[in-house]
Amino acid sequence: MNLKILLPFKIFAEVTGVSRIVAETRGGSFGILPHRLDCAAVIAPGILTYETAAGGEVFVAVDEGVLVKAGQDVLVSVRRAQQGANLGVLREAVEREFLTLDERERSVRSVLAKMEGHLIRRLASLHNVR
Repeated sequence: MNLKILLPFKIFAEVTGVSRIVAETRGGSFGILPHRLDCAAVIAPGILTYETAAGGEVFVAVDEGVLVKAGQDVLVSVRRAQQGANLGVLREAVEREFLTLDERERSVRSVLAKMEGHLIRRLASLHNVR
């Protein structure tokens, strides 16, 4: 298979000759072999594993994103990714950077939703004054 890991502004990795891929979703891990039917899945923050004959098993910490398999091509589009040989260090990176950022994003979204609500109420009150 041909694996391409895409970040918002660059190609993180482009690998040919991939024999298997294991990715994590909210429902758990799943594997992709070369003859699997085409599919799409939402990737959860975690470890993506792929294996090649030349390079062996490779681990990539990925943020949330989307995986699409079409024929022999597998595209993984994520916000952030880190590659490393030490699985423990990558797992810590996922927990520290990717999952804590999600908490900050939720907080920011909550504040923005409140601001939007106030703005809409102000516009409605101005509209009713006329």
